[in-house]
Amino acid sequence: MDHFLYRDGALFAEDVAISEIAAAVGTPFYVYSTATLLRHFKAFDDALDGMDHLVCYAMKANSNQAVLKTLARAGAGMDVVSAGEYLRAKAAGVPGDRIVFSGVGKTASEIRLALEGGIRQFNVESEPEMAQLDAIAQSLGKVAPITIRVNPDVDAKTHAKIATGKSENKFGIPIARARDVYRLAASMPGLEVIGIDVHIGSQLTDLAPFEQAYQKVAELTELLRTDGHDIRRLDLGGGLGIPYERSNAAPPLPTDYGAMVQRTLGHLDCEIEIEPGRLIAGNAGLMVSEVIYVKSGEGRDFLIIDGAMNDLIRPAMYDAYHDIIPVIEPPVGGEQRPYDVVGPVCETGDTFAKQRMMPELSAGDLVAFRSAGAYGAVMSSEYNSRALIPEVLVNGDQFAVIRQRPTFDEMINRDIIPEWL
Repeated sequence: MDHFLYRDGALFAEDVAISEIAAAVGTPFYVYSTATLLRHFKAFDDALDGMDHLVCYAMKANSNQAVLKTLARAGAGMDVVSAGEYLRAKAAGVPGDRIVFSGVGKTASEIRLALEGGIRQFNVESEPEMAQLDAIAQSLGKVAPITIRVNPDVDAKTHAKIATGKSENKFGIPIARARDVYRLAASMPGLEVIGIDVHIGSQLTDLAPFEQAYQKVAELTELLRTDGHDIRRLDLGGGLGIPYERSNAAPPLPTDYGAMVQRTLGHLDCEIEIEPGRLIAGNAGLMVSEVIYVKSGEGRDFLIIDGAMNDLIRPAMYDAYHDIIPVIEPPVGGEQRPYDVVGPVCETGDTFAKQRMMPELSAGDLVAFRSAGAYGAVMSSEYNSRALIPEVLVNGDQFAVIRQRPTFDEMINRDIIPEWL
C-alpha cells in the first residue's frame, strides 16, 4: 500500500496535490511519501518481532538525506556500499554501530574511514579483502567485526543483472569453501568473526529461493559452531520484490518473509539483520513528468514527455515496467488508446513503454510513474546536459524540496578549463 491516491479527481501524495508540487518546482521531479516509507519500514520491523533483529535500510535504493533521517528516526540501521554512502549515513545521524558495510570492492581508504568512524560490521566478500581489512585494522590498533558473505549458488529467478547468489556471480565466496575461509579469518588478529552474510538478489517475488539459501546458511552455522566459531549474527540481505505491475500477482508480504525466517533460522538463537531497500522506498515514490507533444507516427502514437532515461533509467537498463498514470483522474470506463511513452534524449533506448494503453492525453498534461522511489534518483545522470531533477518529500499536508534542480550555470561551472585553453 502507498499514499498516492486520487482525491476529488486529482492525484495526491498524502494530503498534497501533485499538481501543486508541479506548479511550485516544475517538471520532471521525484516525490516521496513519509507515511509510506515509515509504513514499509514498520512492516519489516514487525515481521521479525520476537527475534533479536535490526532492519538496515539498503541505501543504494534511495540515499537522499531526508529519506535516511526519516528512517533512522524510526530505528533503522543502514547498509552502505561506498565511502559516500557511509558518510551520508553518518551525516543523517546514524551512529557507526548501526551501519553495515557491504560491497565486493571496498578500497583501503573506505575500510580505514569506516574503522576510524565506527562500524557495526564489514560484510567481507573475498580472501584478499579479508587480508586487507586485517592489515588496516592492526595498523590502527583496532579489531574489525566481520561476517563473511557466502554464495549459496541459488537461482533467485530474477533479472540477470540483479541476481547475486549464483556461482557465476561476482559476490561472496562459494559456500563449499566457507569452512576454510572462516578458519583463515580466525587466524587474523585484526578480525573478529561474528556471523554469516548472504544475499541472493533483488526483486524476488517468491520465497522459495530465500528459504533454500537460508537452509544452507542454517547448516553452515551449525558446522562453523562445531569448528569453534562464535556465529551469533546472520545477515540475510534484502531482495523482497514489489508489485511494479498492479495487474500481476502481489509478491509475498514481509509477514510471510518473517515467518519463513523464523521457521528456517529461529532455532539458531542468532541476531538477524535484513537489508531491504526497494521494498521500503520503491512504492514510496513517484516520478512526475509533463507531456510535451503527442506525435503521430507510422501506425503508432508517441507520448513525448519531459522526463527521460537519464532521470529514470530502469526501463532502458532492465526493461523494467512502471505503471504510468495521469495526474488528473480519468473517468471510470473511459476510452483508452495505445501510446509509446518516450523521452527527449537522442537515443531510441529513451523509451519508457511501448503500446501502453492509457487515457487520451494532450500536451501539458501531467503523468506519474509509480514505484519510482527506489533506483530512480540515485541512478540518474546529467546525460545530454540535462539537469538532475528535484526530489520532494511530503509529510501530511506539507512538502519540501530535498534536492534542488541545479541551474545550467552550476552544471557548466563544475567543468575546469585548463590554462592552455
